[in-house]
Amino acid sequence: MLLTSRHPSARSHRRRTSAALLASAVTVCLVAAHAPAEPLGIGDRLFPHLGNPGYDVASYHLDLTYSGANDEPLQAVTTIDARTTDALERLNLDFEHGEVRSVEVDGEPAGFTSAGEDLVVTPHDPLARGSRTRITVRHTSDPVYDAGREGGWVRTTDGLAMANQADVAHLVFPCNDHPSDKAMFTFRITAPEGYTAVANGLPAGVGRARGATTWTYRTRHPMATELAQVSIGRSTVLHRTGPHGLPLRDVVPTRHRKALEPWLEKTSGQISWMEDKVGRYPFETYGLLMADASTGFELETQTLTLFERELFTEPAYPKWYIESIMVHELSHQWFGDSVTPRTWSDLWLNEGHATWYEALYAQETADRPLVERMEAAYGASDRWRASGGPPAAPKEPDPGRKISIFRPNVYDGAALVLYALRQEIGTRAFQRLERAWVARHRDRTASTSDFVRLASHVAGRDLNGFFQGWLYGEKTPPMPGHPDWKSTAPTR
Repeated sequence: MLLTSRHPSARSHRRRTSAALLASAVTVCLVAAHAPAEPLGIGDRLFPHLGNPGYDVASYHLDLTYSGANDEPLQAVTTIDARTTDALERLNLDFEHGEVRSVEVDGEPAGFTSAGEDLVVTPHDPLARGSRTRITVRHTSDPVYDAGREGGWVRTTDGLAMANQADVAHLVFPCNDHPSDKAMFTFRITAPEGYTAVANGLPAGVGRARGATTWTYRTRHPMATELAQVSIGRSTVLHRTGPHGLPLRDVVPTRHRKALEPWLEKTSGQISWMEDKVGRYPFETYGLLMADASTGFELETQTLTLFERELFTEPAYPKWYIESIMVHELSHQWFGDSVTPRTWSDLWLNEGHATWYEALYAQETADRPLVERMEAAYGASDRWRASGGPPAAPKEPDPGRKISIFRPNVYDGAALVLYALRQEIGTRAFQRLERAWVARHRDRTASTSDFVRLASHVAGRDLNGFFQGWLYGEKTPPMPGHPDWKSTAPTR
């Protein structure tokens, strides 16, 4: 995600579980049948109630029916295939803001209730540890939110799109809404004639009946829930071919096609530029979704990045600035989408790298010196750390604004860490590290400690001390190679 300030700068083999086994399983996931339902979480430091213990999701199948009105709930069926990691009498799904009509577990009706932002499901029979299970939820998906709620469905001038980062995919569909549980996705979207639906991944069929069209899309790589994307609108889908035959697919408002096409033609070259830096593009397709909506951000939804259309049609924005934002979101396909943060405190690995390649691209293509941007970031770094926390230990989100974890400390503040690392270990070692990082952790989750460990290996020496100050210190350490750089202390 890039917060644009508008100026440069995832059929069961369920087994009946004996009473003796249930009585002996002492885990947080095994809830006594008479106990009240309660919201659970996996204990993320920034979002402690996000995600759920006791199972891993293998795949989601989302079936969505859109009426043609973006202020009416969609009719939906979400099917989740998962493997239990604990014996479960109940399981929790993250889901809020939709009407649940029925729940089945392995084809049998299941009990359900809500608790906080969780949907608590009670199967007819307990689930044994290590079993595969299928949960089917029939529900609505409502694009109209209370004032102050951010993300989930985004209403555009002609339909809908998704913006689920950081923690609001569960406003759209029941899920295990934490990036640590990536899964495969299938989308089946039905809309009236005149609308076009597009989602992550590649097309897997189109059907027409009774004045409506149904599109199916499937991902070929696992994906975090926050990266899911569905676009429904009066759109045109443009196809072209990128490097090594990569299918490129862009979605634009039909009436703005002519103005937007020159920007879309830049994508292939930008992918080639990124591949020169970090290696082969990691997914089956890429493209831009240019939505007629004012969100205040751009979002790296996997294989189909969400952009505000106005970014490309507002004359005040310099060409180099727009192109650098395109590269910022593109680079997230490697950093954040393919290699996904294990916890939200690892967010700096996403945004720091995206900001780094954004700035490097601006230097190489628009004569915007990287060193000048890094010196300016160094000057503000102590203030950013005071207000938002160190890059790898960000402060909790502001009350009622969970998106507020996206502060300068995880953008330019984190890119500054990468600059310092390059200064410390040298350009060649840094480039080897970047390539090794995205290759080793492709389609997986990774943590800050994983990055520190790999950096030390590539550099041939222990870098824990270096990273401790740069990632966790209250004050910004001296910049290697630039002893004269100063950071302004925050005012009290």
